[in-house]
Amino acid sequence: RFYRTRRFGTQAAPTSGSMGYGTPAAVAAKSLFPDRTVIAFAGDGCFLMNGQEFATAVQYDLPIIVIVVNNGIYGTIRMHQEREYPSRVVATELKNPNFAALARAYGGHGETVEKTADFAPAFERALASGKPAIVEIKLDPEAITPTRTLTQIRNKS
Repeated sequence: RFYRTRRFGTQAAPTSGSMGYGTPAAVAAKSLFPDRTVIAFAGDGCFLMNGQEFATAVQYDLPIIVIVVNNGIYGTIRMHQEREYPSRVVATELKNPNFAALARAYGGHGETVEKTADFAPAFERALASGKPAIVEIKLDPEAITPTRTLTQIRNKS
C-alpha cells in the first residue's frame, strides 16, 4: 500500500520462515544494487537475531531502511503457544532497546511510530536521510494477526 514492488526479483525472503534474515539480506542487496531502495521488514525478535548487521550498513554507507515491528514478543512462537497451550506461554516476552535510538547510536537515522498516521512521514524522513535507517513501529502484542487477537486465539474463538 505504501511502497509497491514492480516485478519479480524485487523481493527476497527465505521460504522456511527463518528469523534474523532481513537485516543482513538488506545489507547484501544494497551492496549489490546501490541504486535501488532496499527495505527490510522485521519483527523485534527477528531484528535482535542479527540486528548488529545494521552497523555494517553504517560502516559501508549502505542506506537501507529496516522497519522493525516492535510488539515486545516472539509473535509467531507466542501465537502457537497460545493456540496449543492456552495461558501457558514460555519465554516469548522480549526486553527491547529503543530501536530508533539504537540506529542513531550506530550513526544511522532512527524513527519511532506509534500511530498509523505517523508512518508515512517517518518513512519519508528515513528515505530522505540518505543514511541507514530504522523505523520502529510500536504495536500492541494483542494484535497478532490482521484478523485475530491473542485473546481470540487463546480462547479459540
